[in-house]
Amino acid sequence: MSENDYVTRVLASPLDIPAQAWNTLLLLEPDPSPFMRHEYLCALHRSGSARAPAGWQPQYLTLWRGAELQAACPMYLKNHSYGEYVFDWAWANAYAQHGLDYYPKALVAVPFTPVPGARLLARDEASRTALVKALIEHAKQEDLSSLHVLFAQPQDVAACAAAGLMLRHTVQFHWTNADGQGVQFKDFEHFLASLQQEKRKKIRQERRKVIEAGVTFRWSTGVDIADADWDFFYRCYERTYLEHGNAPYLNRDFFRRVAQGMPQHWLLFIAEREGHPIACSLIGIDEQARVAYGRYWGALERVDCLHFEACYYQPLAWCIAHGFERFEGGAQGEHKMARALLPVKT
Repeated sequence: MSENDYVTRVLASPLDIPAQAWNTLLLLEPDPSPFMRHEYLCALHRSGSARAPAGWQPQYLTLWRGAELQAACPMYLKNHSYGEYVFDWAWANAYAQHGLDYYPKALVAVPFTPVPGARLLARDEASRTALVKALIEHAKQEDLSSLHVLFAQPQDVAACAAAGLMLRHTVQFHWTNADGQGVQFKDFEHFLASLQQEKRKKIRQERRKVIEAGVTFRWSTGVDIADADWDFFYRCYERTYLEHGNAPYLNRDFFRRVAQGMPQHWLLFIAEREGHPIACSLIGIDEQARVAYGRYWGALERVDCLHFEACYYQPLAWCIAHGFERFEGGAQGEHKMARALLPVKT
């Protein structure tokens, strides 16, 4: 198939793409992240979290052959660099110092979601190559300063590199459910036994502080997460942002939509003391890939080491108990290495 066989359409909303067509492409990819599902992207759009007033103008680039979708990607015009978790402020400043406009720029990414995975969906590698060329041509036609593809899978990176895009790396921290011999951990003690004595001691001390503070945890998944628990989660999530002087990126309507549209991908831990919820952490899960993703956390009370328990130890124990193979701790945070999450280049 030649490049001329494709019809290129730039769409102003993910809602303009049939859900089945998009998700079918996604499931052809080696790393079909749940955060690239049509339901997730539409929740970002419908809730207003990722639309032009928030600085995310959707321009979904798609390639068609007749009525069949051949390739597609979530592209946005950005007039700022917030919510990307890749920091290019130095480039923006350099443009400004030379009297040039850095914004708007073109961004292929999942808003507010730095989870590595498929970004350039394609039926085959020829379609992926054509998609990258279409992206570059679109950026030139729109006279944009730059084109960015974030947290892409290796196939996407290879296609971008072949087209002449520059490659940059960052580091995340992931945990693998396997001891030194590649055997999955039987329980949390088995996991601790695989660590150096200093790390093992530190984790035990941190967990003991939470227990001694009278904090217990409960968890639920999917449709078993009650509306009241989602409300409590959002109260904690919102407070975390406000304590840092910022409004939250995502609104309550977004979480309502993903809870309804893709419930199988959520795991919620709630910390309680004296029968009252005081903190929580929301984890994304992919049952098929056996991967869990650390996403959001918040607390209404201060308890020493509660963050580590809610965001790392409880999810790791759950992954071990349920045979999940990997836990991705999310962007930033070298402190995660002390909790047995190791650096991975992205």
